[in-house]
Amino acid sequence: MTAFPAPVALRSFARARDAWPLDPAIVHLNHGSFGAPPTAVIEHQDALRRQGDLNPVAWFPTLGERTREARERTAPFVGARADDVAFVPNASAAATVVYNAMHLEPGDEIIVTDHGYGAVTMGAERLARRTGATVRTVAIPLLASDDEVVDRFAAEIGDRARLVVVDQITSPTARLMPTRRIADIAAHHGARTLIDGAHAPGLLPDAASAAGGTWWFGNLHKWPCAPRGSALLVTTAADRDDLWPLIDSWNAHDPFPSRFDYQGTIDATGYLATPTAIEFVEREIGWERTRTAMTEMADAGAEAIAAAFRRFADAEPLTPVPSPVPSMRLIRLPRGLGATREEADALRAEILPATGIETAFTSFGGAGYVRLSVHLYTEASDIERFVDVAVPWLVARAGIR
Repeated sequence: MTAFPAPVALRSFARARDAWPLDPAIVHLNHGSFGAPPTAVIEHQDALRRQGDLNPVAWFPTLGERTREARERTAPFVGARADDVAFVPNASAAATVVYNAMHLEPGDEIIVTDHGYGAVTMGAERLARRTGATVRTVAIPLLASDDEVVDRFAAEIGDRARLVVVDQITSPTARLMPTRRIADIAAHHGARTLIDGAHAPGLLPDAASAAGGTWWFGNLHKWPCAPRGSALLVTTAADRDDLWPLIDSWNAHDPFPSRFDYQGTIDATGYLATPTAIEFVEREIGWERTRTAMTEMADAGAEAIAAAFRRFADAEPLTPVPSPVPSMRLIRLPRGLGATREEADALRAEILPATGIETAFTSFGGAGYVRLSVHLYTEASDIERFVDVAVPWLVARAGIR
């Protein structure tokens, strides 16, 4: 039997779960995809929205200043200066901002990996089509060590490389990448590096400053539990005034980052409520303890789910990737399940109405995996429910008797 950690207690709540308004009829084991803001954060955002709705003529002209104040409070959380940080709607938007600023020519190379987030890689491919550049993919084995990852990049990055796109924490495979070492190799060849830190804020202390590279971006609606539609783009590059928001508005003549602070009539309350989310976790338990609690629950959950799959598996289900992160673990599925991204996405859509369980599935190298994803509100009963209900459903789905 797996020994699970006790439910997390917060300063204001006997159970962390009580701080989140999640549907109690659903088992929530996929925090990493869309996040989940606590009730206090939702209430703060609702109050901000109401303030704007009650007096829009007073609200919108002051929105740029409010956004600036929010990024000043948020920037230290990722180890950055406020003057180096811009709010953007999400990680993919940040990548698009950078791609739009790139000046590439035919024959230039964009380097990506087979662990990259699909939408960000698609953006790199569109950039290549627009400019005549070429996208090259670095293949990295699932269980490659950091040194092996660096060696793969060293072998692939040449003098024609202009942009290297690499995840700080990989979304499909839930591992930390040695981005600073990769960025150093890229710089040696005259290439710049875009670090996809979508999952990094909250899971890594000072995520932006730790990453290295030319540009970094990270989502705040995931592990920091900010409202959806809140992310950061961070850079100290000398040419950062080439970066423009996706909407030209009345701050367009301002330099980076203040030109990003005002975007007309968009709902910027997600940005404004982000410091509340970060400060909520710090006040209630602390970020270091949060990372420890998530690690303990992710490890215990992965062990329990792997044990349930083991007698049905054609390979060891527990998949201890090198450089794991606090909150996510991979457990290999029985053969025939989730072998492609499309099949993995289909499983995610089917399992919720069938079992009442939210979870993520991913694929890599022709194999399917559960990507277990926990937060402070996750408890042993959630994992036990997955073992008792989801595992039999998945085994039956695989046609195993």
